[in-house]
Amino acid sequence: MTQVTELTPYELLGGAPVLRQLVDRFYDLMASDPRAATIQAMHGADTGLIREKLFEFLSGWLGGPQLFIEKYGHPRLRARHMPFAIGEAERDQWLLCMYQAMNDTPMPTEVRSHLEEAFFRTADFMRNQ
Repeated sequence: MTQVTELTPYELLGGAPVLRQLVDRFYDLMASDPRAATIQAMHGADTGLIREKLFEFLSGWLGGPQLFIEKYGHPRLRARHMPFAIGEAERDQWLLCMYQAMNDTPMPTEVRSHLEEAFFRTADFMRNQ
């Protein structure tokens, strides 16, 4: 009997090195693009810890190692973001940076399409205003 193994989005993306590149580019864009000033202010100047947390979260979210859960438990995304006022403008700023980061990070077209949809749904779910 032959066993068929499907690759996860994490594997299709290129694993940890490409995911790290995506996360770093995302935060670099957030810091440099004036159109993202509102969400940049929410994160503060030192993004070292939050970069690592997003990398760890996305690793598991994409089907790779569950790094975030191992360290912090269930992500509880909405609860963790509740202290921040997140409306459509903040969602759109986050997506602007993430979509540009995806443009700047080599990845298969199918993975990019999947991520665009998944990131939109997740970012929209974070709205609390």
